[in-house]
Amino acid sequence: MHNPETPGPDPQPAQESAETWLPPGSPGAHGMAEEVVGRVIAWYSQRIREERRAGAAPQRLEDLVARRQACVEDRHRLEEAAPEEVARVTALYAARLKELEASGPQ
Repeated sequence: MHNPETPGPDPQPAQESAETWLPPGSPGAHGMAEEVVGRVIAWYSQRIREERRAGAAPQRLEDLVARRQACVEDRHRLEEAAPEEVARVTALYAARLKELEASGPQ
């Protein structure tokens, strides 16, 4: 049982908006791209766990797993991506993350 005198887990850091991502070629832009793609992967992972617990239809789970896998592949491609591609992926995933978080459970 949780003791109210004991602090709970650290709260989630504030979500950055798409405008806070670094411009192409900036130091740290690559890491920022990996961060935002990782957040989308985490969103899909959480959704998959929740859907499995809820007994979701197999097609729904397959769809979520496929979407998550595409994100994993995009993150791997970032390893050798040019600055312009890093910027494109960052913008794409920042927008997707915003959309996913706004939609809540689907």
